[in-house]
Amino acid sequence: MTGNAAQYLAQVLEIAGVERVYGVVGDSLNGFTEALRERDRIQWVHMRHEEAAAFAAGAEAQLSGELAVCAGSCGPGNLHLINGLFDCHRSGAPVLAIAAHIPSSEIGIDYFQATHPEILFKECSHYVELVSQPEQLPQVLDRAIRVAVARRGVAVVVISGDTALKPLKAPLPTWTAPVRPAVQADPAELRRAADILNASAKVTLFCGAGCAQARTEVIALAEKLRAPIVHALRGKEWLEHDNPFDVGMTGLIGFSSGYAAMKECDTLLLLGTNFPYRQFYPEHARIVQIDLDPASLGNRTAIELGILADLRHALPQLLPHVHTKTDSSHLDSARAHYARARAELDELARIDVDDEVVHPQQLNRLVSELAAEDAIFTCDVGTPTVWAARYLQLNGKRRLLGSFNHGSMANAMLQAIGAQASHPGRQVVSLSGDGGFTMMMGDFITLSQLGLPVKVIVLNNGTLGFVEIEMKAAGLLDTGCELVNPDFAAMARAMGVAGWRVERPGQLRAALQEAFAHPGPALVDVVSARQELVMPPKASWGQAKDFGLFLLKAVLDGRGGQVLDLAKVNLRR
Repeated sequence: MTGNAAQYLAQVLEIAGVERVYGVVGDSLNGFTEALRERDRIQWVHMRHEEAAAFAAGAEAQLSGELAVCAGSCGPGNLHLINGLFDCHRSGAPVLAIAAHIPSSEIGIDYFQATHPEILFKECSHYVELVSQPEQLPQVLDRAIRVAVARRGVAVVVISGDTALKPLKAPLPTWTAPVRPAVQADPAELRRAADILNASAKVTLFCGAGCAQARTEVIALAEKLRAPIVHALRGKEWLEHDNPFDVGMTGLIGFSSGYAAMKECDTLLLLGTNFPYRQFYPEHARIVQIDLDPASLGNRTAIELGILADLRHALPQLLPHVHTKTDSSHLDSARAHYARARAELDELARIDVDDEVVHPQQLNRLVSELAAEDAIFTCDVGTPTVWAARYLQLNGKRRLLGSFNHGSMANAMLQAIGAQASHPGRQVVSLSGDGGFTMMMGDFITLSQLGLPVKVIVLNNGTLGFVEIEMKAAGLLDTGCELVNPDFAAMARAMGVAGWRVERPGQLRAALQEAFAHPGPALVDVVSARQELVMPPKASWGQAKDFGLFLLKAVLDGRGGQVLDLAKVNLRR
């Protein structure tokens, strides 16, 4: 093949099955974007910010399991990718980033827009390499793609704009995607795990996203052990629905039933989870962990036994060694607790025709009820994640994406762009907070420009809600949290997007139905209660004391109205 390096890059991406590249154009990317334009086989998805491009690519990669690509021009252009790439990397999304560089002759002498991308991206990638000569590109690009796919994370190719335009004569490769190996457990270790489980009276399973391909096996094990299943947030998609053993989540946004099921067990079996919050693990239980990632074993809490294995293969081998238990008292207690907790949450979501204030529980329950059977939901970090975790009903067809490991604000709408671009036939709903939405609001116009029918629901409570709650729980006066927002629906209409504004609960259903039925992009601006409390599954005495201290400080600081509003919103329900 005779051509330039940029043309070679475009053709190799085609061979690897890439269908779109998310990015913002720039002079150092001109060779690459021109190569894409000439061939017209890969869509250039024109974003307004490179961070949005990386989040969008990450969403596509998480949904498809295939390689997705984003690109940024030299210096600040590709530097903007970094937050989104951190999220991709921590989420295990196979993403290739093309980081254009300053002219090759100017590297190292403090040129305009100079950075060192090969250094900057090291912490958020499995592989990053600078292409100094066109002849390096074939081997660097091949390795980058293979590493991103095989290791499920980010790889970065750094190439100067002038290098991309230099001639390159190289044969095009064939592409065979690496197949992940089946990691088999040591049979002796599985028998040891079975001995621990058989000797236990009250076993609880705690399951994460690593159970995605082992749902049937996890449920079969729970049935044999008469064990409740507690799921982590990323395990919700795979284990919560149609599962008689599921008793909810634990953690800061979880259910009291999930917390209790873990704290009251005598043996905890961790399956495919790297749940980070140590205070929610039991203090005295025996703990067995099975995970495909060796770094996860014993990473959060002391374990008696850690087994490195793929759950799809380990659990069928473990099951024959596990005795069928007849005592279901632990399971029955956890189920009853879950039923009570679920009923309390559902009561908070009930809509009274006389209600004057929209509560986020009401909104999310209606979204779940009215959305398509195979809808893809994205949710912003903070309170939108809380309400999504507690009220969205997933069914094995729906998907839920968020910045669940990296915890970045402003992810939801950006991930929705990637989800909708790669899945044009499915309904995509972004559950955005007003803080997150306004942080990256520039890419809202991308929905209109590209004709992406994403439904953006903005929880407009006028504050950085989760941060405000954290401050109050620490006994501090909330500072710097208030958001003075516009009428987002009017703003959407001015930008060519259909918009609805909801200020009372009775308006919710009609607005959501109309937005979901609208054939193009739509925004629903939901003005909701600012002072809605998010209670952890187990509130400590210290938290209660600190919250009381906040109330006293608020009164002394002349914020008595805020205290009264807090009581009105929460205590009267």
